[in-house]
Amino acid sequence: MARLTAQFRVQALVRRVHAAGGSAMVLARGDETAGALLIIAGDRGTGWQCFERGLDATGHPAAIASGPADADDSALAEYWQRRRRNDPDLWVVEVDVAQAERFAAETILSG
Repeated sequence: MARLTAQFRVQALVRRVHAAGGSAMVLARGDETAGALLIIAGDRGTGWQCFERGLDATGHPAAIASGPADADDSALAEYWQRRRRNDPDLWVVEVDVAQAERFAAETILSG
């Protein structure tokens, strides 16, 4: 089964967030084809949380919250930069939009 590339998913996320009146910024580019995706999602400047692909309790793919919840900028930056040191193929995208968690989940689960 064909999968969407990481770069395609990131570009689609950025376009969707902008179309919804939010802002999106690629903080780090990973492997264009198969890089993992870490999304730092905020809802109009508050409630910052990191999401990535993982498995839920039933073993199905899900958007899993990771990293520090509602942390300040320096804690979030430290978290994603540490992750990048361990996985240079990781994409990191920050989105600030209403219902940010929904955008993160839809993007993470699309690939």
